[in-house]
Amino acid sequence: MAIPKKINLALQGGGAHGAFTWGVLDWFLEDNRFSIDAITGTSAGAMNAVVLASGMESGGETGARDALEAFWQAVSEEARFSPIQRSPLDVLLGNWSLDHSPSYLYFDVLSRFASPYEFNPLNVNPLRDVVESMVDFDRVHACSGVKLFIAATNVFTGKIRVFSREEVTLDAVMASACLPQLYQAVEIDGEPYWDGGYMGNPPLYPLFYQTETPDVVLIQINPVERREVPRSAREIVNRLNEITFNSTLLRELRAIDFVTRLIEDGKLSDEEYTKVHMHRIFASELKPLQASSKLNAEWAFLTELRDLGRQTAKDWLDQNFDAIGKRSTIDLRDEFS
Repeated sequence: MAIPKKINLALQGGGAHGAFTWGVLDWFLEDNRFSIDAITGTSAGAMNAVVLASGMESGGETGARDALEAFWQAVSEEARFSPIQRSPLDVLLGNWSLDHSPSYLYFDVLSRFASPYEFNPLNVNPLRDVVESMVDFDRVHACSGVKLFIAATNVFTGKIRVFSREEVTLDAVMASACLPQLYQAVEIDGEPYWDGGYMGNPPLYPLFYQTETPDVVLIQINPVERREVPRSAREIVNRLNEITFNSTLLRELRAIDFVTRLIEDGKLSDEEYTKVHMHRIFASELKPLQASSKLNAEWAFLTELRDLGRQTAKDWLDQNFDAIGKRSTIDLRDEFS
């Protein structure tokens, strides 16, 4: 049997769309041709990362797959009691969006005029209970086979904080997923934190400084490019969020391209600097999904995204496996031309 190739994983955040990432991870863990050296994640990506690490420590690849499925099932079960549900018309038409849900529309308007400190003074967050019940953080800390990096944004300084595996706690994971329109800032060591996506979705640099594995597989769930002008207020806000949450990632990709060109031109030594091989897994089927569907945690929707992730990962591996360890499968120069 061939020795598995080492990779690093970079997991984007995106609410319920993180179930797509679950599917990709599930296929990688089943396929067994990869050995995961490190994972960097933000928001839903951070949750997928800690669940995988906890499950892997207790039961290897099979334990990680079981843990991921149990986690997303628990998320779906908790969502059944949410007042925000699809409208009957959307259910009839098979539309996963919440855009026509009266409760979603009410909450959307409310969040523009009131903060979570006002409409949720007790700071109730059912997702926190799910993570606490499904993740054994002692196992996460003990999972020495996988390096882990979770990102959050410091509200005071506006800078990113990356929590390493030994530092990852329930608070760190919830800080990484703390959208300020929905939840109160998460305080850690006297500092308040918001969603890590504002400063890194996800951050790539820990993979270069803390590992020697050159191959980074980005599992992307937020589209970078859209070829239509947003016209409604909601479309404009959604597109602004996509641009904001992708901006730091694009800057890091540009830096990778710059260093790669310097190495190729002989201006930097490849003995001192690692030539990074960048790869990306993304499904075009995610593009048409409305941003409101990121709050839809119905099991049928989550499993549809999971299956899409599995199939996308399978197709990507069939086309690109031989490139791992040799070259990038993203043309970064073309990305920025």
